[in-house]
Amino acid sequence: MKITLMLLAAAGIVLAQTPAQGFLDHKQSILDAHNCYPYEGTFADRIDRALRQDFPVGIEQDLAWFVDPATGKGRVVVRHDAKSTGAEPALRDYFFERVRPIVEKALAEGDKSKWPVILVHFDFKDNQAPLLHAVWDLLGEYQSWITTAVKGSDPSKLAPFDMKPLMVWTEDNDAQEEVFFKQVPVGEKLRLFGSAHTNAQGSRTMSREERNHLVATAAPEKLLSEHPSNYRRWWNNSWFEVEEGGQHAAGDWTPADNARLKALVDHAHQLGFWIRFYTLDGFGAGEDRGWGEGYNFGSRDAAVLRWKAALDAGVDLVATDQYEDLEPFVRQHTRK
Repeated sequence: MKITLMLLAAAGIVLAQTPAQGFLDHKQSILDAHNCYPYEGTFADRIDRALRQDFPVGIEQDLAWFVDPATGKGRVVVRHDAKSTGAEPALRDYFFERVRPIVEKALAEGDKSKWPVILVHFDFKDNQAPLLHAVWDLLGEYQSWITTAVKGSDPSKLAPFDMKPLMVWTEDNDAQEEVFFKQVPVGEKLRLFGSAHTNAQGSRTMSREERNHLVATAAPEKLLSEHPSNYRRWWNNSWFEVEEGGQHAAGDWTPADNARLKALVDHAHQLGFWIRFYTLDGFGAGEDRGWGEGYNFGSRDAAVLRWKAALDAGVDLVATDQYEDLEPFVRQHTRK
């Protein structure tokens, strides 16, 4: 079966990191606390565990929409899928009010060299308009805490960030771009920033094996050909782009795997994007602490090899469920 890839928009042209991305100097990898929210009423301490690690820290919040049948009013909740019951914590309470003391302390100290303190990543489980607009409005309530950039008339021109203790990331869905960027008037502030579109596209009948092979072997410039825009400023990747078949198919960590990882990171940085990889877990039978098998390399040693490789390669956001295990490696690995 023929596998198709979109051609480079501007073949052979590579832009250096733009001045507007200057604070993203790639000198420090950041622990990204994957799935940092309760599951069905358990694991409510995840955000506290994440916030006990060194700053800056990334925190992922999966978002869904709940409409109260009694009142007809909706609210943004933190949940692993779109089927909200109403028992889930509200984003306002679980995240924003929980980090209030940290943010207010950072604002009072005023040391912008340490900002952002927290990079919160919204993984939307539903892209219906009421949810997206509610998130936009909620961010407006906390805008004095949030890193923003002014929307200009040309989306390809990256406005400088007005740095604050929080920075908010979202992903590549076009419905999100419509609400969070296109509907924002020119001259107003962007409150969150999306990820890049990638070109790993084949026919709808492509098998899983064919797609796995495609994403793991296509040249980085084939996977990502667009440049950052004022809205899209990072590249989000699964580990399938590094090792074919992802975590469950990973064998020994090889020089070829290392070269693949480094090539992806270098390409992102040359274009001016931050880059994230998810999710690097490693534990044996009986060691699961609610992390799940979805991203498990099978042993801590296997994960450590890849944590170290990611840090050496310059990955900006390294996602894991094992916050306390990864954090010491990140703390010791500030790049020169």
